[in-house]
Amino acid sequence: MVNKYEYLKIYFDGGSRGNPGPSAIGAVVYDQEDKRIGQVSEYIGKHTNNIAEYMSLEKVLEYISRFETSKIIIFTDSKLVHNQVKKIWKIKDKKILDIYLRLNKRLSAYSTVDLRLVPREENTEADRLVNEALDRKEFTYDGESEINFGDIKEIDV
Repeated sequence: MVNKYEYLKIYFDGGSRGNPGPSAIGAVVYDQEDKRIGQVSEYIGKHTNNIAEYMSLEKVLEYISRFETSKIIIFTDSKLVHNQVKKIWKIKDKKILDIYLRLNKRLSAYSTVDLRLVPREENTEADRLVNEALDRKEFTYDGESEINFGDIKEIDV
C-alpha cells in the first residue's frame, strides 16, 4: 500500500571531508503534520562538496518516490543548489549539469515544488545524517587484502 500525503517536507544535505574527499548524503522527510516518515544517510564515495549536495537531493527524491504526493517543500542550506536549481545562477560544471538534468526530470513530475534556502542551523538533522554516514565509512575498510589465505593439509604425526 502506498502512503498518500498532501505534501512532504524534505531537508537534505551533502558533505565531504576534503574537497574532493570522502562524501556522504543525508536527508529527512516529514509529512504535512511534521511527522518524520523517513530518512536517508549514505556514503557516496569521493566527490566535491557541491556534487555531494546535488547527489543528496537526487537520492532523497528517489527515496520519496515510494510515497504518493504531488507537492513537496524542499529545504537546503546550499546556496549553490538553491540558486542553480531555481535558475538564478548558471551551471558551469558538467557533472553538476548531468545531475541537474536528472533532477529537473524528477522535480517536474510534481505539481508544486517549493525550494527554500535555510540557514545551516535549520538543517541540523540532515547534516547529522551526513556525518554519521561519513563516520560509519571511516570505521570500515573495503580495500584489497594482501593476505594469501588458503588451506594447508596437515601431516599426521
